[in-house]
Amino acid sequence: MCVSLLENSTFFVYSEYMGKIVLFGELMLRLKPFGKERFFQSPSFNAVFGGSEANVAVSLSKFEKEVRFVTALPDNPIGQAALSSLRYYGVETFAVKKEGRMGLYFLESGACQRPSNVIYDRDNSVFSLTKPDEYDWDKIFSDCDWLHISGVTPAISENTALSANRAFEEAKKRGIKISLDLNYRKKLWKWGKDAGSVMRELSSYADLLIANEEDVQNCLNIPLENKNTPSESYRLLCKNVKNQFPDVEYVAVTFRHSVSADINYWTCFLDGKEGFYESSRYEIQNIVERVGAGDAFAAGLIYALSSDFSESQALDFAAASGCLKHSIHGDFNLATREEVLALANGNGSGRILR
Repeated sequence: MCVSLLENSTFFVYSEYMGKIVLFGELMLRLKPFGKERFFQSPSFNAVFGGSEANVAVSLSKFEKEVRFVTALPDNPIGQAALSSLRYYGVETFAVKKEGRMGLYFLESGACQRPSNVIYDRDNSVFSLTKPDEYDWDKIFSDCDWLHISGVTPAISENTALSANRAFEEAKKRGIKISLDLNYRKKLWKWGKDAGSVMRELSSYADLLIANEEDVQNCLNIPLENKNTPSESYRLLCKNVKNQFPDVEYVAVTFRHSVSADINYWTCFLDGKEGFYESSRYEIQNIVERVGAGDAFAAGLIYALSSDFSESQALDFAAASGCLKHSIHGDFNLATREEVLALANGNGSGRILR
């Protein structure tokens, strides 16, 4: 079935995507001081669940895609609550359950010139210890047409890196589309191999690569060459990525200029099969939360490319999705498809809808 939306003279066309989109990664418990407080400034933390692939899963489900999230969790009430947090948003879950602990991360939100800070507590989590053969790949990939993994997953442990590689191998032999968000996390790459050696191998499987310029440099060892404009610089960066990974069809790069923790500028680029595109430039002030914005961008791009948007429309939708996440507390992007389309079509006034 095809549906067309016309708003502010911009025409977006999408078709229903029949296969499920599979996300593979760790679902964590997030502990955060309230508001902009420092760690333990007061004795309370806000507890929610999140994680890169889980964030993408929820966003895609909000966009009305059929989504399956695959992970490994402790077989206890905390693990069950984590899965329930995804099911609440319509995400199908597939989890290996066994004794052990859940991965945690602590977030301190920045303000003004003080940056946000993340502390991970993920060593020896159930997900980090689960081996590739413990997942039922035939069941995972039944009725599936797309697989997405972020670079956070192989950074956690040797087991998770092997599992990510196995997932890509299994998807490839089934003809499933693969997207990889490079998502470099310096604090996680501690288990023995450097990001470059692992991520270059995983990138060779991808149809779609998503990154920012630092991800490309740290994961693929491809530098950003500064040209006259960001557009020229990023066009060359995408070209260099495609030259080294010729099977990659799409390279998407986000560009964030941080004036402070509260004011950012957000622009995105896409090198597709038909051309090179630059999104609108968003000035984002009074940021509620920027965690998960890259995941919201990835979800928007996967949604649009799997729904027959044109390449330029796909980038506009993804950039708007990432922009809106800055207005939402928590890891999950709860913006709807209609809200993203409205912003992509230029309705960013923030006026009350009555």
